[in-house]
Parts: sequence; structure tokens; C-alpha cells
Amino acid sequence: MHLPQSAIALDLSQFDGGVGQTFNWFSSNLDTLLFIVIVAAGTVFLARIVNHLMQSYLKSASDRLHVDMTTFRMFRHITVAAIYFLGLMIIIFSIPDLQNIATALLASAGLAGIIIGFAAQSTLSNIIAGLSLAIFQPFRVGDRVDIMNEYGKVTDLNLRHTVVTTWDNRRLIIPNSIISEESIINWTIEDPAVIWAIDIGISYDADIDLARRLMIEEARKHPEVMTPHKLEYSIVKHGLRKSDSTKPGLRNIYPVLYTVDPDFRERGDVEVYVTELGDFAVNMRLLVWFKDRSVAYSSGCKIRETIKKRFDKEGIEIPFPYRTIVYKKDIEMEKATFEKGSPGEVPGDNAPFRNHTPENGMNGQSKDGVE
Repeated sequence: MHLPQSAIALDLSQFDGGVGQTFNWFSSNLDTLLFIVIVAAGTVFLARIVNHLMQSYLKSASDRLHVDMTTFRMFRHITVAAIYFLGLMIIIFSIPDLQNIATALLASAGLAGIIIGFAAQSTLSNIIAGLSLAIFQPFRVGDRVDIMNEYGKVTDLNLRHTVVTTWDNRRLIIPNSIISEESIINWTIEDPAVIWAIDIGISYDADIDLARRLMIEEARKHPEVMTPHKLEYSIVKHGLRKSDSTKPGLRNIYPVLYTVDPDFRERGDVEVYVTELGDFAVNMRLLVWFKDRSVAYSSGCKIRETIKKRFDKEGIEIPFPYRTIVYKKDIEMEKATFEKGSPGEVPGDNAPFRNHTPENGMNGQSKDGVE
């Protein structure tokens, strides 16, 4: 199919006209385009420079000026976001068409705000929750927390999400709107010392007093276990947190002394309790003090290992679960054997349960396990 020469000429003339109009538009608005490119590049450059300078300042001044990392990180993110927003506004108001649209949107800000609020509900909730977390500080950057069944260290808090580095070096990224509604165990806030429980079971034949003494001795040998002492005040990390010595409504950005709960002033004692008389073991719980949560788990595992070795040396048994299995056909055979015999007659050697006594159990099995 061949197009007429007139049609081809018309298409070429329209294409040439479009190219010419585009070239004329770029020529007439070249200064505006250059201005937009310069503003965009300058905004990105300025935002990165400010972000780098604030990070460098935090590293150099955090110890000398007692700068709170959580508040400073949030302030840094807000500053960078404000720079980008300011650059965007400059670009918008430099273009006449966009300026008219922006003016119309500002004139109808109420309706636009409702529309934007519904469209960006998740984003706005994360920003508001992030500001709330930075102000009230249920946790701070560097705190060790249990959240969403994960244990880790808070490494970042920004306007959208919080980053928690877990114990196995994973990055748990949680939106602020979700983390603000979660129950959090903060192991670092106010008083980092922790009582750690180590559960061990011993056999019913073992001496409980001897086991308790050995457990306490092995715990005392570990270097991370706190020695007995009394503590009335603990040093709180710097941050926007109320001090016991400040007036109501005031905040102190410097390290302060926090009054320790009276129930936990006596610390460093090692105690052992019998927590349960289980099906096959006497369950005992060793309670020891550690300086903070970061060393509690690994130290607890090492203490449990030394206790096991000491129990083996001293002859204290740590039992394992056992159960007796009785098959239905054996019960039927036993019943039939007893029905054939006279009352009071003991089954012969061919009976399936020839040693059915309280000492040996059913089917000739001992009480210590399945034979």
C-alpha cells in the first residue's frame, strides 16, 4: 500500500512544525530551564553537604557536648527534608504555569489538605509517629530492645521507619506507625542491669541442697556476673529525659542520676529456687545479675555449660524425658491370659506382662525408661 505524496508531505510538515515549536519553546524558556537545573542540582548538593556535616558534627560532639543521638538524627532528617522541600517550592514558583496551579491549590488548601491526607495517610502517620518517638523517647538510638518477637539494637530512627539490628546481624525495618503501637521491652532505659534466669532440671534422686551450692559456685566464677553491692542511683544516658533533680516540666540534656527502684537496690546476689516438680525432673532456676542485656545471653549459656560439667563430676543427674509405650494387642493378650487362669493365679513365663509389679512397671520395663 503506497501513501499519496501529498499525505507524506503533510506528515513531514506537521513533524517539522512540532520540532520547530519545541525548539522555539526551549529557546524562549532556556533561562528558566537552566534555572531549574541549577536549583535542582544545588538542592541535592546542599542537602548532601548538610547531611554529611551534621553526621560529622554528631561524631565529634556527641561525647563533648552530650548530644542525644535519637533527637539529633531526627533533627538531621527533618533538616534535609526541609532543604528538598524548599528547592521544590523554588522550582514550582519559577514556572508560570506551575505557579498558577500552586496558587490555585493554596487557595483551596482545605480541600487539597483533605485529599492529600487521605492519599498519604500512611506516610503522614509514619512521620507523626516518628516525631512522637523522637520527643517522648520510649527508646533511643543505641538502646537494646525486644520488639515483635525480636531482640536487637536500635541503629536508626527517621521520619518514616525505625531500624533495629538483630542479634544475628539482620536489619529489622519497622514503620513508625507500627512500632508506636507495639509493646517494647527496653533493656537499656534508666537502669541497664538485668536479672537473668537459667533453668536446669535435676533428677528426683539428686540432692537439692548440693545442686544449689554447685550452681551458685559456678555462677560466681563467671567474670560477667555482678558482685554483691548496693546501688541507689544509676547514670542515665543523655537525652530529653526528666531527671529526679530537675523541676517539673524541665528537661535535662546532660547525663543525670536516676533513683534505682528500692526493690532492686541490693544487686549481685545469686539465688536458686525450685520452680516446679515436673514429670521427670525437679526444675531449678538460677538467678544472676549482669551489667546489661548485651552480655546476659552468652554468659548464661556459658554458665549453663559449666554447671552441666560440674554436675557430671559430682554425680548429679540431669534426667531426660522418657515414656512407657503399651500396645493395645498386648493389653488384650494380658486380659485373655488372666481370664484363662484361676483367681489369684500368676501368669506363666509366656504371659506378655510376667513382671507386672509397681517396681518394674508394665511389660517388664523399668521406671527409668523404655527397654
